[in-house]
Amino acid sequence: MDSNTISIYTLTSALHDEQAVSCATQQFLSSLLIEYAYKGEDYSDYGKATLNLIFVRTGGTEGIFKTLLPQLQRQSTHPIFLLTSGQSNSLAAAMEILSYLQQQGINGEILHGTPRYIRHRIHGLLQVHLALRRLSGMRLGVIGQPSDWLISSQADARVVRQKLGIELVDIDIREVLDNFAVQPATISASALSPSTPPEPKVAAALPDAERLHAALRGIVERHHLSGITIRCFDLLATIHNTGCLALARLNADGVVAGCEGDVPAAISMMIAQALLGVTGFQCNPSAIDPDSGIITLAHCTIPFNLVTRYELDTHYESGIGVGIRGYMAPGPVTIFKVSGDLTRHFVAQGQLIDKPCSPDLCRTQLTIRLDDTKQTRYFLTHPIGNHHIVVPGEHAQLMCELLTAISD
Repeated sequence: MDSNTISIYTLTSALHDEQAVSCATQQFLSSLLIEYAYKGEDYSDYGKATLNLIFVRTGGTEGIFKTLLPQLQRQSTHPIFLLTSGQSNSLAAAMEILSYLQQQGINGEILHGTPRYIRHRIHGLLQVHLALRRLSGMRLGVIGQPSDWLISSQADARVVRQKLGIELVDIDIREVLDNFAVQPATISASALSPSTPPEPKVAAALPDAERLHAALRGIVERHHLSGITIRCFDLLATIHNTGCLALARLNADGVVAGCEGDVPAAISMMIAQALLGVTGFQCNPSAIDPDSGIITLAHCTIPFNLVTRYELDTHYESGIGVGIRGYMAPGPVTIFKVSGDLTRHFVAQGQLIDKPCSPDLCRTQLTIRLDDTKQTRYFLTHPIGNHHIVVPGEHAQLMCELLTAISD
């Protein structure tokens, strides 16, 4: 951990011997095995670091904190994290302080326990706060409007900018078409390595699919975007191709690229990119077994960096263009989604147990068994739209922490 990202401030009662407290402080902080900037009682730059910790070193500090609180609130809007070793009645003081914070409607938490637990907790908090900093200033290009069938998948641009710092940028889809028209007629697809050669119909569609990738890459650069979501079904009638290949490549390169103009799904992918370093797979449930907790999700694109191998096929609904049939490695996965007004979120963990290849579904298909079978009820009673994001790994706790922070 970089010391520039963690600052530690102190609360100490004058009734305690400073030499003894300092010695205990050094021993305790050394046991955490973290890098930090020690600020002591100088709170002048509180809130400037990525993670700001208040080390309650002794009891009898409640009044000191109450006097200090207005300054802390002026300097930072983040929750207040109280670090304590438990020595010299410090845990009791931290509990009184946290109770007072909650009475004032201020979020906070006490970091206390074994050095290993505290270190793990600090690392998680640091990841969340770093992700929030990465999100601030990002720009999401909304190319065209959401597809007509996404009647619940809108986003509140003001709230998204206020809570996440992400700016939604409306871009006319004609700009993509104009950019597509000036791309070279033949673009090498040598960077692609499907596990089996595509059928002739798909191979014939590859050059234009690659031209679209170049066109979208140009839009990203021209508008200084961190991501896009595109009303991709309109491309079927205009360039007679699909965006699946282009979006798969952009996502693999770290540029969030969502389908169907679904803004909440794209925002969810931006959160995943900032927090986990991967954009995730935008897909929708196709079948759910509430008794077993097994759910099948599918879509015609998936980031190339999430799969062990892939094949190129046509787009499922239209039968034209280039779709991706990708195969993720079996193992733990996390499914999540945030609402467009950032007031709701869903997070679940599960195991990827199968990668079916049904001709009656979108090309990339995942069968996942949720760890908590009861969570299937969410999809059938209070879903946040139809698209959800799947990322490999167990990230529910980390994701919940970030999503809770922005939905408060």
